[in-house]
Amino acid sequence: MPWRPNWRATVGLLGTGMKYLSVTMFVPLAVAVIYGDDMWVFAVSILVVAAAGFGLERVDPDPDLGPSEALVFVTLAWLVAALVGAVPYVLAGAGTTSTLADPVNALFESMSGFTTTGATVMGEISFEQHSHALLMWRQLTQWLGGMGIIVLMIAILPEVAVNGAQLMDSEAPGPELQKLTPKIAETARALWLIYFGFTFVYIGVLYALHLLGMAPNMDLYNAIAHGFTTLPTGGFSPQADSIAYFSAAVQWAVIPFMVIAGVNFALFWHVLKGEVEVMVDNPEFRAYTGAIAVFTAGVAVLLFGGAAPMLGDLGGVTGGFTENTVRQAAFQIGSLLNSTGYATSDFAEWDTHAQILLLFAMFVGGSAGSTGGGVKVVRWLVVLKAIRRELFTSARPDVVQPVRLGGEVVDEDAIRGILVFTMLYVLLFGLASVFLSLDTARLGIQLTTLEAVSASLATLGNIGPGFGRLGPFGSYLFFSDPSKLLMIFLMWIGRLEIVPVLAVFISSVEDR
Repeated sequence: MPWRPNWRATVGLLGTGMKYLSVTMFVPLAVAVIYGDDMWVFAVSILVVAAAGFGLERVDPDPDLGPSEALVFVTLAWLVAALVGAVPYVLAGAGTTSTLADPVNALFESMSGFTTTGATVMGEISFEQHSHALLMWRQLTQWLGGMGIIVLMIAILPEVAVNGAQLMDSEAPGPELQKLTPKIAETARALWLIYFGFTFVYIGVLYALHLLGMAPNMDLYNAIAHGFTTLPTGGFSPQADSIAYFSAAVQWAVIPFMVIAGVNFALFWHVLKGEVEVMVDNPEFRAYTGAIAVFTAGVAVLLFGGAAPMLGDLGGVTGGFTENTVRQAAFQIGSLLNSTGYATSDFAEWDTHAQILLLFAMFVGGSAGSTGGGVKVVRWLVVLKAIRRELFTSARPDVVQPVRLGGEVVDEDAIRGILVFTMLYVLLFGLASVFLSLDTARLGIQLTTLEAVSASLATLGNIGPGFGRLGPFGSYLFFSDPSKLLMIFLMWIGRLEIVPVLAVFISSVEDR
């Protein structure tokens, strides 16, 4: 049967999404009014995006989405969101020397924002180079993308909620969607309320530290800006030195919220209902927290031996089991394991052993149903159990050995899907690493193997910083446009867990 999605319905709903995205631009517009900068940029952006949204919505004012349309809509919605997000960057950079005046750079920064990757091509990040309003928009895009644009639309739009289950299955970060309430729209609202609640509490904690004199630099602007990028595991900061710009008290306060962001948000729903044992007994939660503890201990041991040089005001360590050593280890693992991407020291200058350990942590990822990126802990659990079963049944071919997770048998279709995803992830990661290495060599740029590997992994896994020049205080600006476009693609398919995007491409090609 030919694959014939209703493109008019998809385009109509994309217009609705654009219309509501234009509303979110009133947040940076308000900041622009307060600080008196870039007001026209966001006023024009709102008009342009809203007009385009209303126009596309008229293509099909009453869209009816089936499974094919849902898949196409989710795939294109994230691309359209990135294009919308790039509009203020291009307008703000027009007629200036800003790197964002280049549409490819603007799209890279926007895609990095909405997919919560945190990789940047901005060059110098400062209020002298970029306005408070533009930097707040950069932060806000990550918060919008954290819990999911489609989940938000399901929560607030009745016409989308009708097909909510199909849409959330395509967008949800992880191999399965846990329905918390009888109606999918109520589940979407519950997830967003938990997400909003944690964000509100986190902003309050950061600003309270400022009021108590423990965080002089953490004013209300910075508290809100970092509130928008921690819970979505985004990692953008309006400060060039990221969290290293702030006091040790702030750094300790950030760590638990980064860890929270990598937990399946459905578990918090059970905790709120008094079912704490659901979280405690969850195998993925135990594996996630266990991985953080093990990797933190490993990095702390390496730092104890002097794996990192003194970095002065960037919070480096010289060796020795001090509070700073423990804080650096806990922070970087809490940041990289679930793809947040914040930094308190330039780990790109640590020795090779410490960097390799961090690279392994980047492969782990957050939990399914969290805002974290990467492969996801539950997938690794299933892959390891499937490997163990294969080895076991090779020696005992007559034994039927199901894969169990948390005492429940994992469906064979789910196992196959997880194995396919993992293979695709590793394959794309490898191919992209080779392309980035060859493309930079063509331009006469020396890119080390670790830099090429980390660039591929950091964009596909929505992690952000890499190693070398791509470190937490570095930039992706030196890459060519073809390499940047490849990494934009990697961020896009990485956020959508690869399969939906490739499924649309393959179905479209094979149907011709």
